[in-house]
Amino acid sequence: MPTAAPNQSIERAAAVLAALGASENGAMRASDIGRAIGLGASTTGRLLATLEKLEYVRRDSETQGYVIGTAVLELASQGLNHNPVHRESRALAQELAHRVGLTANVGVRDGAECVYLCHFEGELAPKNHTMVGLRQPLHASGLGKCLLLDLGEEERVRLLGEKLPRFTTHTITDHHALTTDLDEARERGWAIENQELALGRFCVAAPIRGATGRVVAAISISGRLTFLRQRTMDSLAEDLIEVADRISVALGMISAVPAHRMPRAE
Repeated sequence: MPTAAPNQSIERAAAVLAALGASENGAMRASDIGRAIGLGASTTGRLLATLEKLEYVRRDSETQGYVIGTAVLELASQGLNHNPVHRESRALAQELAHRVGLTANVGVRDGAECVYLCHFEGELAPKNHTMVGLRQPLHASGLGKCLLLDLGEEERVRLLGEKLPRFTTHTITDHHALTTDLDEARERGWAIENQELALGRFCVAAPIRGATGRVVAAISISGRLTFLRQRTMDSLAEDLIEVADRISVALGMISAVPAHRMPRAE
């Protein structure tokens, strides 16, 4: 069956929302939105009027700038509530963040990226923004490494491409080195991210498995390296694995995954 042609109006409306979401300065004027998405003033104005009527955007009465509307927030909330990983991990991840005092995140793989489903902050790691919905590279993040554990090296190369982007001097940019790192993570049951995405930041992550035993998500604890003076990586991982196992059981995993069934590098 041939693929249907995309709907131009929907594509343009999505572009408006994407531009507003990517704005670094909050509200955007209609003219700035038009320039960002390459549309004329009249077309942009009609799109914004329709989106405002449907509450997908909201216009500030004083500045006349546009921001994301409540309908988008409502849809995002509904999408999360329909996701079984989010439902089963939310309370446990929140409890974990409170217990260890650091940030707890849950993520799933979407193509070649990790998308955050849950984000909770302990008292030692407050933030003024949420990570829910944000994306991270698979090869350079603790969550992402866990999401790669079921893939062999050839599969990872096809997924990520030959070149792995560098974010810091600690980023793994070689597929063979990544294979070694993932083999070690698979052996001990948890992955490490040590300043690979951002300097001064560490992360330990554990895979979450579904009913078949395959990795369906991952959960992590992260924070500044200075926090490791108070707790060892092993003790954090112990807490983390226990929570990951509880979520896996809630998702239907009823037995441990035999070592011979765990994918190895090709």
